[in-house]
Amino acid sequence: MEQLIAATEALLHGFGDNEIGCFLPLWPQRARPTRCPEARRLPVLRWLDTACIQGLPEAADVLGRLRALAPALQWRQTYTAAQTSQRFLDRYGWTELVGLRGPVPSGHLAAGFLLLGPNTLYPPHRHAAEELYLPLGGRAIWQRGAEPWQDRPAGQPIHHAPWQSH
Repeated sequence: MEQLIAATEALLHGFGDNEIGCFLPLWPQRARPTRCPEARRLPVLRWLDTACIQGLPEAADVLGRLRALAPALQWRQTYTAAQTSQRFLDRYGWTELVGLRGPVPSGHLAAGFLLLGPNTLYPPHRHAAEELYLPLGGRAIWQRGAEPWQDRPAGQPIHHAPWQSH
């Protein structure tokens, strides 16, 4: 777990992007796991191998470690079947490394991995948290607010201000 966390931090530093850079000072110093969330698998994990194989070359270390640790991670979902569809739930999940629930506690930053199966529309939503997504593989078609949908390639950060619909 420590190696995945360190590799993730190193990957983020390696991008050197201004959007990513503003979040990096919030990363916990000497980030080490102090909690051991109970492992939980989700149906979306059936796409993890493909996602990792097709990922960015510069993310190969992170993706390889994620793939190896996936069965031991706590995969979660924010939505329920009453809020969305079972098809969506079968193609969606996330796990947190740093934050309120992850192995590394932080009240200032949440960092983890979102996995979506192919051809999955994530429900439009908004919230108080500022977010930065960094696609590590595949193709993302993204929309913020009333902006038109945009093709966002792997490696291109996607930033959302607080309460911005996305």
